[in-house]
Amino acid sequence: MNTKLQRVAAVTGAGGGIGLGIAQRLARAGYQVIAIDRDDKVNAAAAAIASEGHQAQAVVLDIADEAAVKKMVADVDARYGRFDVLVNNAGIHPKVNGERNSFLKMTTAQWNEVLGVNLTAAFVLCREVAPLMQRNGWGRIVNMSSRAGRTLVDTAGIHYAAAKAGMIGMTRVIAAEVAPHGITANCIAPGRIVSPMTEQGSAEQRAMLVGRIPVGRIGTPDEIGHVVEFLASEDSGYLTGTVIDVNGGTFMC
Repeated sequence: MNTKLQRVAAVTGAGGGIGLGIAQRLARAGYQVIAIDRDDKVNAAAAAIASEGHQAQAVVLDIADEAAVKKMVADVDARYGRFDVLVNNAGIHPKVNGERNSFLKMTTAQWNEVLGVNLTAAFVLCREVAPLMQRNGWGRIVNMSSRAGRTLVDTAGIHYAAAKAGMIGMTRVIAAEVAPHGITANCIAPGRIVSPMTEQGSAEQRAMLVGRIPVGRIGTPDEIGHVVEFLASEDSGYLTGTVIDVNGGTFMC
């Protein structure tokens, strides 16, 4: 990457798991990374990236707080004068003993919490960042969906599945609207990836789920980061409104 035109990339949920893997990958590729998480562990994550000689700024932020999101976007614009890449990765998926809660027992509050973080917050971020990308005539939006947004997943609650399916529909509309401005918007739908979410449930449950993956293992955050790195690059300019399934072959079964 030409450091004279260093691009700025924000990654939500970058304190650990998939988000950290994405942030590390983009930083190593030469991006100025804005690592966002509501947990202050993101400070240590950004510091570790910086210790490798890369550019990373930590932002402790609850993405469900619209006013705080608007301030963060304004701060990034004021500091860097650009906002090139947005990766909406942050998400929550509350479970009961590692299993999904029946929709018959789900409260409206539980529904709203997950939709608020997993979908509405991503919408707000896209809406606030897109004008900055339009101003500069270039941008990349990468939204993290899930296999649960593509097909029935035994462990995915109705709120999580709805949010992740909604992410795909939302991304297509965004892609259509921003395409004339040199901006692309795409989804990644991960399968089972090493993260705090995949540690939920018993050892027997986890082994059973791995047994359903054709390649015979769980994916890594770095593998998701590799796909994000491509989608964030100049080389992906003719790819927009798509969903890339990264799941070890599970979706084809």
